[in-house]
Amino acid sequence: MKLSVIIVNYNVTGLLRNCLLSIRKYAEGENYEVIVIDNASTDTSWGDLIPEFPKVHFISSEHNDGFAVANNKAVKTAAGEYVLLLNPDTELEGFYMEDLLDFADSKTDFGCLGVRMHDAEGNFLPESKRSVPDMFNSFEKLFTNFKRSNSKSYYRNDIDENAIAEVDVVTGAFLLIKKDVYEKAGGLDETYFMYGEDIDLCYTLLRNGYKNYYYGKASLLHHKGESTVKDEVYLERFYGAMQIFIDKYYKAPKPLQYSFLKAGLRLRHKIEKIKLK
Repeated sequence: MKLSVIIVNYNVTGLLRNCLLSIRKYAEGENYEVIVIDNASTDTSWGDLIPEFPKVHFISSEHNDGFAVANNKAVKTAAGEYVLLLNPDTELEGFYMEDLLDFADSKTDFGCLGVRMHDAEGNFLPESKRSVPDMFNSFEKLFTNFKRSNSKSYYRNDIDENAIAEVDVVTGAFLLIKKDVYEKAGGLDETYFMYGEDIDLCYTLLRNGYKNYYYGKASLLHHKGESTVKDEVYLERFYGAMQIFIDKYYKAPKPLQYSFLKAGLRLRHKIEKIKLK
């Protein structure tokens, strides 16, 4: 089997159904499987999708242990040469899976691949192509709206959104990777509950000699934000994930950058908490 599509669901049955319909439509003819793992949703209506999508392998988790744990669990059951980590709040928009797989097959150093994402209003989502966080681009992202046109920008503004290019980081909303490479890299780091694990995986691949790619000729609808409640729990998880990342990669080898990043994260977290009130 060529491809296993892995989807982690949590309380978004309607979005998940649209996602599965898009896969059924645009992956027709491909040698693939779909694995949906439900992360102990409080809304059990996802079970109603089982008879509608009899070819999909549904897995039910007893506990919500986070995005990384669920993906790693599902990947272990996958039969595909490649795995595609796909958010349930996304929809494929064309017959491009064969092109993506051919592109990946052509690269001997292939790490992972992401595509051009846009929201429901058609706005391009800049997290589709990113740099590894450092002291300079993190300050830009956290505290300014200034968009530089060089490669040091956190969102790779030097790369056209329709281009095909090497990048450091793509998003876990759509992340294509060989299963054996995923396993050699250790999968998603389960220290992260949600957010940050895609950055960590991409950085791990780079550190191990692989190259990551942005494929802007393929587009994906991402209903960004519709599956996430922006509350204090969200803020704790998001900024907590960024803290895990800098603790892991900056604390010992780059103490000056670490201190700067840690202070910046704390300040931005406080600002966002104030905005909620």
